[in-house]
Amino acid sequence: LVRMKFLQLLFRKPGKLEMLFQIPFCQKQFPYMCLATSVCLYSKKKKVNSYEQVDQEKYKNLVYSVTSYKTSTQTPETILEEDNLLYGPPGKHRPPVKAATKTPKNWVPLINPNKRSPLLNGDSNLPMKIALQKTKMPSVTRILQQTISPQQAFYLERWKQKMILELGKDGFAEYTKNLFLQGELFHAALESVFLSEEMGTKEQREDVDISGYVSSVQHVLKDISEVKALESAVQHETLQYLGLVDCVAKYRGQLCVIDWKTSEKPKPSLKNTFDNPLQVAAYIGAINHDANYDFQVSCGLIVVAYKNGSPAHPHFMDPDLCSQYWNKWLLRLEEYMDRN
Repeated sequence: LVRMKFLQLLFRKPGKLEMLFQIPFCQKQFPYMCLATSVCLYSKKKKVNSYEQVDQEKYKNLVYSVTSYKTSTQTPETILEEDNLLYGPPGKHRPPVKAATKTPKNWVPLINPNKRSPLLNGDSNLPMKIALQKTKMPSVTRILQQTISPQQAFYLERWKQKMILELGKDGFAEYTKNLFLQGELFHAALESVFLSEEMGTKEQREDVDISGYVSSVQHVLKDISEVKALESAVQHETLQYLGLVDCVAKYRGQLCVIDWKTSEKPKPSLKNTFDNPLQVAAYIGAINHDANYDFQVSCGLIVVAYKNGSPAHPHFMDPDLCSQYWNKWLLRLEEYMDRN
């Protein structure tokens, strides 16, 4: 009531504002009151919901999932769909530029342009078998062994130490000796198969140690014909290296250098054979530049046989693949020559 009377008095005599504050009545009754002649009304601006500005139709799935659930029910698939909707499909990733392929300094073609390749037929003579002569030339096997990568050398040494721990030094020596012996017997048995089917069957029955290997390659032997060479020495007259090729024959109509390998572990892909493709490429190049052979080869075949008799894995190398491994072989050959 006092306040109302005071305000009425104030509005009647606006010029007497100072005098009103000096009277004892005001000092006693309203010691802490402050007055103003005008009043401003302030109100908080209504907060705008950012989701209301979103195109509801376009982003309805995203808006619904954000506003309707405390825990997300999205899956990786729905998140991917929403991301594509918001930002479009991801840009195509540009693969890193590969380092320039190293080329051999002394490059020699895999195929000899000066040698004529006669047509092969099934009426040819017995397979060639040239004995390996001792010379100062390094063998393909020796070159590959002395130029293996540090990583391959590490894994090979680790495997060796593991086997020595299990078998002992004498046991490991006996193990490796048996491996080489089985390999030799296996190659001899295959040679007998190609020269005389009956003799090959007899070998399988007599030697239990290699019967599994021979059984393993039976499905591959059906695709081999026109054998041109068996366990025959080859020599590259230009690059000066030599080797002993297992077999040269047609595999499904393609003349190939065939390399027989034995393994206790499955090797279903070519990369599992490590340096074997380089070895085959080296033999192909040697045959093509060896005057003892009146034909040329452009394909390779690595056959991995298994002791338990499971089907062998044949790895065919077409001309393009052989050319790639030929270049790698030339680099390994240059490395060996530089070291020696």
